[in-house]
Amino acid sequence: MNQSAVDPIDMGNWNRGRVGMICLIFGESMFFSIFVVAYLFYVGKSGHGPQPSEVLSFPYIATACLLSSSITAGLAVRAIARSHRWLAVLALGITIGLGATFIAFTAIEWYGLIVDHGLTIRTNLFGTTFYSLVGFHAAHVIVGLCMLSLIFGLLVAGAVHSEHAERVEMVTWYWHFVDAVWIVVFSVVYIIGI
Repeated sequence: MNQSAVDPIDMGNWNRGRVGMICLIFGESMFFSIFVVAYLFYVGKSGHGPQPSEVLSFPYIATACLLSSSITAGLAVRAIARSHRWLAVLALGITIGLGATFIAFTAIEWYGLIVDHGLTIRTNLFGTTFYSLVGFHAAHVIVGLCMLSLIFGLLVAGAVHSEHAERVEMVTWYWHFVDAVWIVVFSVVYIIGI
């Protein structure tokens, strides 16, 4: 029997976790692409109700918080890999705080749009596509926050060690993806859309 035919292929650092996260990110990218295209197609086509230029303002602080959180997430992974547990706790805590701040700003924005401007998901095409796209992103931020919070709890309990750094890094890949998607959403909704 030819032994080389049954030997596993050396994939280097490409383990199931990495491949799985890449597939997840690719699949989620397709969903986001659909929402972005729908938003661009329908923006400005509503004959009634508020339009983007009338009700949206630039979420600079929220954007700065979310994008900064990628830096602190990376620092947390590096700290875990180097067995600096409390530095990892601090960096991951800051990451979670920044992500939660982003969600709080999103909630405040939505409250103002609904209460002050009467813009709901049923008001017009802009409302439908805006809440669908931004809401889909916010849901992903919340999922990321849940995963990061779980890791945070395990870190505080002392259950995460340097040998877990790669697994934590896979979660931060998702977080970086959510941040990258926000750059696209921000550009489409708050720059191009207005």
